[in-house]
Amino acid sequence: MAAAGIALVAMASFFWGLAGGIGGVLMANGWDALVLAFFRGAIGLAFVLVWLLLRPRGSGLRNRRLWFWSALAGCGVAGNFAFYFVSIEQGSVAVAATLMYCAPVFVYLVSFVLKIETPTPLKWLAIAMALLGIVLLTQVYAIGAIRITPLGVGAGLLAGLSYAMFIFGFKYAARHGSPQAVLSIALTVVVGILLWPSGAEQTVAALNTPDWLLLAGLGMLGAGLPFAFFVTGLHHTAPAAASIAAMIEPVTAALFGVLVLHETLSGSQVFGMGLILATVTALSVYSAAGRGAYSG
Repeated sequence: MAAAGIALVAMASFFWGLAGGIGGVLMANGWDALVLAFFRGAIGLAFVLVWLLLRPRGSGLRNRRLWFWSALAGCGVAGNFAFYFVSIEQGSVAVAATLMYCAPVFVYLVSFVLKIETPTPLKWLAIAMALLGIVLLTQVYAIGAIRITPLGVGAGLLAGLSYAMFIFGFKYAARHGSPQAVLSIALTVVVGILLWPSGAEQTVAALNTPDWLLLAGLGMLGAGLPFAFFVTGLHHTAPAAASIAAMIEPVTAALFGVLVLHETLSGSQVFGMGLILATVTALSVYSAAGRGAYSG
C-alpha cells in the first residue's frame, strides 16, 4: 500500500506539472491567467461532485467544522491557482513552478517568528541555500537578463504559501468528513472567489472556443484527477516520501516549458532550480522525520 500511495502522489504531481504547461499554452493563445484559474477550479469541481455522488457515505456535510476548514482550504486553492498562472504569465512555467515549490521555506520563517519551530543552524543553512537558489533562478542580480517580473516572483511565492494554506485546511477538514466532500466544498469556494475577477467576456467566450479541449484538460489534469490521487495517496504515504514524490511537479513543468513552449534557462538558473528542489525536499523530509520521532 505504501508503494501505491507514493505512486498516486507522484501521478498527482505529474498531472499538476502538466497543468502548468497547458496553462502556458493557453496564455500564449491569449487567455487571461484568472480566467484559466477559474476554469481549472470549475471543471475540477464537476469531477469531485461526481465522486461525491458515487461515494456519499461518511461525507460529514452536516458538520460545521468540515465546512469551515474546507472553506479555508478552498481559499488556499483559489490563491494557488490564481497566483501560479499570474506567475507564469509574468515569467515562465519553469520559474513559476519552482517558486511555488518554495512554500516550506517561508512556512519555516513564519514558524520561527511565531515560535512554533525552533531555529537551528541546519535549518538556517537550508533556508539560506533555498534563497540563494531563488536569486539564481529569478536572476534578480542581473537586471537586463531577468525573464520574470517582480510581480511574477511575488505571485510564484504566494502560490506556494496558498498551497500551504490548502494543506493546512485540508488536514483539519479531513477529520470531519470524506476527502470528496472536503474537495467539493473547497472547489466551490474557488469558483465563487474567481468568478468575478475572471471577467465575463472571456468566461462566456470559453463556451465556444477551439481551445475547449485544452481547457477541459486543464481542469481534469490540474484539479479533478490529481486532487483525488493526492488525497488518496496521502493516506498510505509517509510525509517524507510524499515530499520527495512532489518534486515531480516542478520538474515536469520545467521540462514542458523547455520542450513544448521553447522556454530557455541559463546554466545559473538550472543550478538555482536544482538547489531549491534539493533544499526544500531535504527540509520537508527533515521536518517529517522530526515529527515522527517526536510522536514515537
